[in-house]
Amino acid sequence: MMRGNDLIINVTHREKRVALLEAGQLAELHIELAGDRGIVGNIYKGRVLRVLPGMQAAFVDIGLDRAAFLYVADVREHIDDYEMLRAAQEDDNGGLDAPPHEQETTDETLDREAIEGAASAPPEEEQPEPAIEELLHEGQEIMVQVAKEPIGTKGARITSHITLPARNLVLMPNMDHIGVSRRIENDAERTRLRELVEAIRPEGMGFIVRTAAESKDEEALRADTDFLLGMWQNIHKKSRTARAPSLLHSDLSITQRAIRDLFNAEIERVVIDSKEEYEKILSFLGKHMPKVNYKIELYELDEPIFDHFGLEVEIARALQRKVWLKSGGYIVIEQTEALTAIDVNTGRFVGKRNLEDTILKTNLEAVKEICYQLRLRNIGGIIIIDFIDMEKESNREKVFSSLSESLNNDRAKTNIFKISELGLVEMTRKRIRDSISRVLSEPCPYCEGKGYVKSKTSICSEIFREIKREIPNHLGKNLILSVHPDIADMLYEDERSGIEFLERKYDKRISIQDKSNYHIEQFEIIGT
Repeated sequence: MMRGNDLIINVTHREKRVALLEAGQLAELHIELAGDRGIVGNIYKGRVLRVLPGMQAAFVDIGLDRAAFLYVADVREHIDDYEMLRAAQEDDNGGLDAPPHEQETTDETLDREAIEGAASAPPEEEQPEPAIEELLHEGQEIMVQVAKEPIGTKGARITSHITLPARNLVLMPNMDHIGVSRRIENDAERTRLRELVEAIRPEGMGFIVRTAAESKDEEALRADTDFLLGMWQNIHKKSRTARAPSLLHSDLSITQRAIRDLFNAEIERVVIDSKEEYEKILSFLGKHMPKVNYKIELYELDEPIFDHFGLEVEIARALQRKVWLKSGGYIVIEQTEALTAIDVNTGRFVGKRNLEDTILKTNLEAVKEICYQLRLRNIGGIIIIDFIDMEKESNREKVFSSLSESLNNDRAKTNIFKISELGLVEMTRKRIRDSISRVLSEPCPYCEGKGYVKSKTSICSEIFREIKREIPNHLGKNLILSVHPDIADMLYEDERSGIEFLERKYDKRISIQDKSNYHIEQFEIIGT
């Protein structure tokens, strides 16, 4: 029997992990390490450091280690107009009594809906784009929002086009139009939603109607409108007195973002292993999504929740270069800072009829796995896929059509180009944050950055999970944990609280021994 879609949430003192299961299979994985929350959607008051006419861009100090990058297309032409606009809105609305900020903006889903919604709005008259030096000058203070996380050596990508999302709507305070997500396909429903929002929005304020708003009534849309306008007023008020650089608005936790953006009618249940986070989710749902039918389960079994749902194996698989196909073929995924290359090989698969049929079957099977891995690993940017060469044009068309169809399920925006004579497909996938391999790994000290091993924080989290598994098998009072010296240092210092927590919880003493001959990922647990 086909299994439904679930959200599985694992919360520890070190990390929060959210897994989206579709028909029982891991489709997406989102990870947030403690003290390392993402900044996409954060709104800052920044100061322009340098204007670069040759690049038509500017560097802006928003208070991070590296200056953020602002491209000319992301600069509003009349960047100070919102002062007059918001003053008028405050007079019109008498000061909305809205909840304090609890939302963030721009993940993959929202980004795609905003693009599609804006595209569905009436086109504005073409105007020549002003140069960056006409819009900004050094020392100028501006309000900006992070559109892309800092990745590698690159600073954050920012924009002055602010967007604030709720469950059903996205507020665009500096744009004066209404857009509707193209994923709402019924023309009558699109018209109904557009007219509802037009009736309740303040003059001069723009909105995108999200996919989740389909079939929603005026009350639900008005609640989102009031909430978002109140949030914008709070942000705008704070910007008047804040000194640049400073943070004006921060995002939700990863669990609340998952509920807001991934939780839909197709999700049968949410299962979470933290009582504290479980109660926060119930409160969040009651406050922001009171009419949504939901099934939230608190997981209380001894077996770690990701083990119970078979997810650890899939996560480990997502870090491997080589991924085997069921037929015996395989794909190899190589990630660099500039692009990702994916190579398809027949491997052990020899087929039953002729070489062309064998190649076609391998390529078609690889298409499904590639689309799955791109989404699971959150691979973005430029992607080159090297399919096995096919002689027949009809076979190349079959593979291309299958790739196009499979990418329709991807929430990230993608663009693909026809298969070349060499069997190569060039494509792009919207990149908002680091891929899973970069989150869970760091440059390998053994090969000077040519490959990757798990990060020390990831290894410590794995050790804590393994201790929980092993403790029921050891009746003694002591556990001896043998690890690489670097891991031992981290367990003694940064992760000491985690060791002490396990000692108190299970009434055991955990002794740490460093082994200089151990690989950094190697560890051993012995009970005495």
